Amino acid sequence: MRWIRTLSARADGTAETLGGKAHGLVLLHRLGLRVPAGFVITTEACRAFLRDGRRPDGLDDELAAAVAGLERSTGRVFGGPHRPLAVSVRSGAGVSMPGMMNTILNLGLTTGATEGLAAETGDRPFALDSRLRFLTGFASAVTHADVDGAAAVHGGDTTAAMRAVGSVVRERCGRPVPDDAARQLEWAVEAVFSSWDMPRARTYRTLNAIPHDLGTAVVVQRMVFGNRDARSGTGVAFSRDPNTGRNVPYGEVLFGHQGEDVVSGRSATRPLGELAGREPGVWAELLDALRRIEGHYRDACYVEFTFEAGELWILQVRPGRFVGAAAVRLATELVDEQAIERHEALLRVSPRHLRHVRTPRIAPSGETDVLARGLGACPGVAVGRVATTTDRAVRLARDAPVVLVRPETSPNDMRGLAAATGIVTARGGPAGHAAVVARAMGKPAVVGVTGLTVDVDSGSVTVGGRIVGDGTLITIDGTGGEVALGTPRVVTDAADDHLRRLLAWADDVSGDHTARDEARRLDAAHAALRHR
Repeated sequence: MRWIRTLSARADGTAETLGGKAHGLVLLHRLGLRVPAGFVITTEACRAFLRDGRRPDGLDDELAAAVAGLERSTGRVFGGPHRPLAVSVRSGAGVSMPGMMNTILNLGLTTGATEGLAAETGDRPFALDSRLRFLTGFASAVTHADVDGAAAVHGGDTTAAMRAVGSVVRERCGRPVPDDAARQLEWAVEAVFSSWDMPRARTYRTLNAIPHDLGTAVVVQRMVFGNRDARSGTGVAFSRDPNTGRNVPYGEVLFGHQGEDVVSGRSATRPLGELAGREPGVWAELLDALRRIEGHYRDACYVEFTFEAGELWILQVRPGRFVGAAAVRLATELVDEQAIERHEALLRVSPRHLRHVRTPRIAPSGETDVLARGLGACPGVAVGRVATTTDRAVRLARDAPVVLVRPETSPNDMRGLAAATGIVTARGGPAGHAAVVARAMGKPAVVGVTGLTVDVDSGSVTVGGRIVGDGTLITIDGTGGEVALGTPRVVTDAADDHLRRLLAWADDVSGDHTARDEARRLDAAHAALRHR
């Protein structure tokens, strides 16, 4: 059994074996896009680990060989004090499970490698920041503890923060963080494998009907440092707006940060378009990448990217997976662009999408008591009682709908996200954890509510000088971004031209032009296409 594959245009394996993330990276290589060098440990290795409780026979030798190959291709030394090589270690199941499993960045930054990185770049604060990020991610993955607080209490004292995080690992695991890159990698691989069976991951799979026996791959790649300097950063991009389907790039970017800062929702992101003014070369290259990926998928796409010192690297790709009105608009416009035929457009839109295609909105009215405004992250209206923690959301949801209100969400909020009818966060953008999970679940969400504070101890939310407690009835508009007290009047958008055209195509295919429920009209077209 061969447990590891090198990531290249010639890599073999299916998404089930390589995982969706690595399978997408192989595609990026084949399209000639810039991807950090790396390798993938297959889902078969994960299944063997979960079955036997140890790394499978032969994996360690393959891992050492793969690292040696990565050193040769990059001209760097893993964990070494001269030209040090650091890597990212990411989970990558065959089915997307956003944020449910572990990621560790900057792995390999041993004490010596950190000094080497400082000497190479002439930027010691950058090297120490990267080392702290590694220790924090590593500690979180191997202990399952919230170590951000342990680091944060030391403010800007990076050295003290690193000692605090290291103490958490020593206390929880009975041994310190290895100062040997190979051992760090072995621990990290086991942590990613084990995260497949964490409660939050099992909950997500149950909610989304994902089999529990698939396992996850582990993707190991050379680090690209988005926190390197003022010309570095990270972001996420859709080739089209996932909320509307409009043919404009959509996403967010952070300058001087690493990828986890975007997806965690803890940092205030900037609209993707600001990249054009700050780094026009990166922006032009990103637009070209989106165009080429769309051309391959014949579909909208989503990418995660990092740029270091003005050079763009693509880290992940997948089809856009739009829903509701966005899915309808995308399908019809791809027909107009001659990317797909009408029958394929019909098959890409499910009857379930049509239940959400006429988006409800809070009606504009002077009588509406708007509590706060943020960014609409998933269209629709949700009405429910405020719940400021996952446990309270689960408890209150037994009797009435709830809206989960958090500073930001994390994978540990999975039960609360599942119980809630809508989601509100103080921080994060349209590609942060709360927004991504909300879209996957089809739940209205408002994120990035400026000035919103959540006091978990008192069970209250404060915004604009007003305080509302757990149990307060609110309404949220996931399109416009409003959060209102009570139950204001709601209006529903009329069918637009995209929906009318799609339904006309459906009637032509089914041969039935009698007016009836929209979802059934599409169902009839699907049935007719299946019998062709």
